[in-house]
Formats: sequence, structure tokens, C-alpha cells
Amino acid sequence: MPKGKHIKPFPIKQIRQEDGAHELATSPDMEPYLRFAMAVMQNADPTAALESIRQLPLEKRYVWRIASALKWAFADFDDLSVEADRQTLTPEDSAKLRDLLKMRPMQFSMFLGAFLGAPEAERILAQAMSMAKQSH
Repeated sequence: MPKGKHIKPFPIKQIRQEDGAHELATSPDMEPYLRFAMAVMQNADPTAALESIRQLPLEKRYVWRIASALKWAFADFDDLSVEADRQTLTPEDSAKLRDLLKMRPMQFSMFLGAFLGAPEAERILAQAMSMAKQSH
């Protein structure tokens, strides 16, 4: 931490959580991941937690939840329909959508970086941005 900088306490009750986040985080499928996180935070041996995760089928894994949600979210993607909605949304609804989407690029890039490694994530994201620039 830079000299002279102090971390201000922040009450946990003021942390904003997205709808459904608590239910997902406390689901039985997350228990092995929570044991892993606790071991890492406590500088304990995470081997047992990792072994329980290793035994999970792909469809029960954390990364599957994210990847399959994206699959269903974009299965019928159509930028013409997005354009029609963009042109017809009320300013209030547009603001709600912008708020909903504002953290997603950062979260997605962090996901790719953690799963694929930073160089591959950067390559994929740069390619995606290049395609986005060409399409509009």
C-alpha cells in the first residue's frame, strides 16, 4: 500500500449484492468451492477441497454455470433485434439495462483471465473488440 494511504473500514451490510447471488453462493454445489476459499484464506492446505472439486462432474462445476449461462444468453443472438430494442426503449429502461450491464465486461474478462490465462484472454477480447468495431 502506498505510504500515507489507509484503508477505510466499510460495513459489510452496505455491500450491494445482485439478486440471486446469495442463493447461488450458498447452494450445495458451492460448498466445495467455499471450503477451498476458506483453506486459501487461512493459509491451510487446500488439497482436500480441491479433490472434492475434482470429483464433481462438469455440469456441477462453477465454470459450467457461467459458461452455460452465456450459452443460453447468446444462443439466438441477433444484433438487429438489439438495435430495434435500443431504438425503442424508454430512457428509464435503457438506464436500467446499462446499469445491469456495466460490470459484465470486467467480470467476463476476469473470468477469461482466470480460466484461460491473461495472454489468451487478451487475445480473445481484442478479437471481440475488433469485430464489434467492424460491425458498427
